[in-house]
Formats: sequence, structure tokens, C-alpha cells
Amino acid sequence: MKNNSLLRRFGYARSGLAAAWRSEQSFRTEVILGGVWFAVLVVVGADPLWWLLSSVAVAFVLATELINTALEQLADHLEPEQVPAVEMAKDCAAGAVLVAVTASLVVAAFTLRATILQG
Repeated sequence: MKNNSLLRRFGYARSGLAAAWRSEQSFRTEVILGGVWFAVLVVVGADPLWWLLSSVAVAFVLATELINTALEQLADHLEPEQVPAVEMAKDCAAGAVLVAVTASLVVAAFTLRATILQG
């Protein structure tokens, strides 16, 4: 993979996104909720700054979910038995997703607050 063309590497990334979409309910839910949130931004007429912050927040959630999924898949493949160190690693990765989701909810709350107060 290291010496493949840029186009081929984008293909690997697309395959990873497709695999996460197929196998992870959480990823599908987060993608759909991100789309709903962007529809809300249209309806409330959010300023560009809130669009930017929301885009970063949604991307952060999706990226951490992809990393969590990759870590879980790899850990389960390498160590199918429940081992405390593997469980801790998986729990930490899930915790990272929770942090990202919480941060995105904070962005959403401030976006709505600013937009409602402005309007």
C-alpha cells in the first residue's frame, strides 16, 4: 500500500468508509445525524462560522468512529479471547468517540443559542 498511487490509496479509504457503513450501526447513525444537523443549519440560517465549526465537529465524530472501528476489528482479529488489555484499548477508543460526540453536541448547543439569539 505504501508505494501505490494516490488514486489507489483513495480507493482504500473509500473501501474503509464503505466497510464501516456496512458493518457499524454507530457509524451509519452518526452520518445520518450529521446530515440532519446540516439540514438544521440550513433551516435556522446559521452563519458560516457555525457551518465551519459544525463541519469540524461532525468530521471529528466520524474520524474517531472510524478509528474505533479499525481498532476493534484489529483487536478482535488478533486476540479473539477477552483479554483485559485488549478490552481496555477498545474501551478507550469508545471513550474517544464519546468525547467527540460530546464536543459536537456542545458546538450544536452554541450554534442554536447564537442563531436563536441573533434571529
